[in-house]
Amino acid sequence: MEISTSLKTAAILAAVLLGGCAKEVRYTVPQAEPEVRVASIYSSVEVVEVTLPDYAAAEDIYLLQPDGGISALGPLWADDPARAVTLQLSRDLGAIIGRNVAPEPWPFRSFADARLDVRMEEFVATSNGTFRIAGQYFVAPESGGRDRAGQFSIEVPLAAQDSPGAIAAARSQAVATLAAQVARNGLR
Repeated sequence: MEISTSLKTAAILAAVLLGGCAKEVRYTVPQAEPEVRVASIYSSVEVVEVTLPDYAAAEDIYLLQPDGGISALGPLWADDPARAVTLQLSRDLGAIIGRNVAPEPWPFRSFADARLDVRMEEFVATSNGTFRIAGQYFVAPESGGRDRAGQFSIEVPLAAQDSPGAIAAARSQAVATLAAQVARNGLR
């Protein structure tokens, strides 16, 4: 009886130690300078935190299967996905329009000239070798001007199938493409 208790205790201790030794791999999204420049009618834009589908808001990196199922690959994103996408979109839009663009809450004393709200319905790597984002964006001027809205559907090829690094790079390119599309169609 005492041997089995000792064995159980040793097995539990070994499982805890092995579990503690496992390394968690996280992936960052590379930054690239947008190549397009667009003149904007707004001198400043506030970006509302991007809304992601439930699966995309999690820290897992997911892959859309041919049957429509979405499964976690195993590695994790290095940052909260909604926060990271909002920050990238703000940074890319600022570079594209050459104006003050910041995520909410607005960090400056005066109000932003417009608010941008992006709502994603798709944000996933696919088993056919692309990273796909789709959804809607809304631009609301603080005063004057007209409200604008648009839809987007963007696919970027993956450099390597099921590679977290390739997924991160394609995700970055998809968000940069979205920033250019919003600047051209929503901020001019």
